[in-house]
Amino acid sequence: MDKKFITKVAFILLGTVGACWAGCCTKNLCAIPEEKQANAVEVVLKQLSQRTKQLKSYQAQVEYQFIQPLFESTTLRKGALYYARFGKKSKLRINFRTLKQDDEKEQKYREEFIFDGVWLTQINYQIKQVRMHQLAEPNKPVDAFELAGKNLPIVGFAKIENLKKQFEIKLIEQPGSEQENFIHLHLKVKPDSVYKDKYVSIDFWIDKKLHLPAKIVAVSTEPADVPSIEKDSYQIKLLKPKINKKIDERLFDFKTPRGFGKEIIPLKKTERGKN
Repeated sequence: MDKKFITKVAFILLGTVGACWAGCCTKNLCAIPEEKQANAVEVVLKQLSQRTKQLKSYQAQVEYQFIQPLFESTTLRKGALYYARFGKKSKLRINFRTLKQDDEKEQKYREEFIFDGVWLTQINYQIKQVRMHQLAEPNKPVDAFELAGKNLPIVGFAKIENLKKQFEIKLIEQPGSEQENFIHLHLKVKPDSVYKDKYVSIDFWIDKKLHLPAKIVAVSTEPADVPSIEKDSYQIKLLKPKINKKIDERLFDFKTPRGFGKEIIPLKKTERGKN
């Protein structure tokens, strides 16, 4: 798997994302009056925050698509996502099971990611390699969704109150039947955002019934040196979600398979002061 998946991926979909989204060039996408935007966004974020605080467990089928227009390349991975809270701790696991490259036939593919509040563990069965990357202090674990958000554009599940600090947020009017089922938020990365070197913008759609994100599209800053080329995009689709169903904590256990190499990357000194 390419290293970009770890460093700047990535959830959260539906084809290449163009500049029209940010510019609202599609009919009716920006029909909501500016004066109503702030209040509308506040209501949506408050509702989303209330829902995520009630979240004890979450599981869904996941489709992750990485699109590179410069190379005319599209990679689609499918698998399952599991998240659960255990007391004050939380854990998240993503198990990928298939891979489809461009127009090639979908094939079996096994790769797993585990976020436990401190470590990101990647198990790549193709190259028989385990990579453990420390992302927080052991005595200061963070929510697993928040930890995953440092590597994947998964927004809307953790730290809802901080979204306004990192993004300029707009509520986008949905066309047709989409309006009945989803709320669409467009997040433009602020110049001083922690995401400024990773993404130009992130769009995500909230399921109106579940009040949780259903799909996410992140537009990358890459390729940075080719302004005439459409940017890479990371797209995530969450399907058939199950909310607050019991998940055995053993699901998040891990042992290095026999014959696998192992790389351990400790927390950087510059990151220790931030945690």
